[in-house]
Amino acid sequence: MARRTAVRRARNRTLWFWIFVGPFALGLGLFTYVPLAWSVGLSFFDAHNTVTPTDFVGLDNYTAMLSDDAFTDSLWTFLVFTAFIVPATFVLSLALALMVNRLRRAQAFFRSVFFLPAACSYVVAALIWKMSIFNGVRFGLANTVLGWFGGEQTAWLSTTDPPWYWLVIVTVRLWLQAGFYMILFLAGLQRISPTLYEAAAVDGARPGWQVLRHITLPQLRATSVAVVLLLVINAFQAFDEFYNLLSDSRGYPPYARPPLVYLYYTALGQGQNLGLGSAGAVILALIIAVVTIGQAKWFGLGRRED
Repeated sequence: MARRTAVRRARNRTLWFWIFVGPFALGLGLFTYVPLAWSVGLSFFDAHNTVTPTDFVGLDNYTAMLSDDAFTDSLWTFLVFTAFIVPATFVLSLALALMVNRLRRAQAFFRSVFFLPAACSYVVAALIWKMSIFNGVRFGLANTVLGWFGGEQTAWLSTTDPPWYWLVIVTVRLWLQAGFYMILFLAGLQRISPTLYEAAAVDGARPGWQVLRHITLPQLRATSVAVVLLLVINAFQAFDEFYNLLSDSRGYPPYARPPLVYLYYTALGQGQNLGLGSAGAVILALIIAVVTIGQAKWFGLGRRED
């Protein structure tokens, strides 16, 4: 009797597991894994204006993408964007977390205020930056402030020498995501035992940089590695801010074109070359995987602490 009861309970647990997990697993398979597999399949065919091609071309699409200067330039655009956004977001989010963590009153309020931009749509934020803050005419906030100090009006998004468009792109992404990574750092800070700081004070460690360098940052190592990995992956996936900031009725300019924007125009532009676009997407996915695994190995992610 007891055995039957145990078997019945196990079956009930299995049933309820699939009731809750089943719809999510079904949706994940239909809307994520099936399209991914279909995209990999398309990359080996000549798929102009069709998702059911019959002309097998093997690795020709991959060869064409790797020899395409526009695609390689898009990868350089990603590297420049990463060089700007990763350290800037890391430093700002860590500084915000340290500041909020030291508060004794209204901590929840400031945590919510700094996190709030993360809930904003990238499209909406990009349009605000483009139309209100960095508008290229005198009515934009940035040009208005420059005018107060005698500065000249600047066409922020169309000036390539110097490339002021990077200021617009980086600041909008920084505003959108710094609060999210602040929450991650704040969670890591709150896991640090106060006894470590008390012991450091007894040993004569001065508050400030010395404590930050020798106690806080080493204790945040796992969180820092995770933040860097997420920042690099998200930089690879940049699309909304680039497209909505730089494109207009004339199309997208030839500069500051990240991989996803290039693939968008390749697969859904006038050529409608879905095979070539799929090959580029597979190459990009492999680059992300290699970079992520390389970073994880470099930082020792998952390695047991001594």
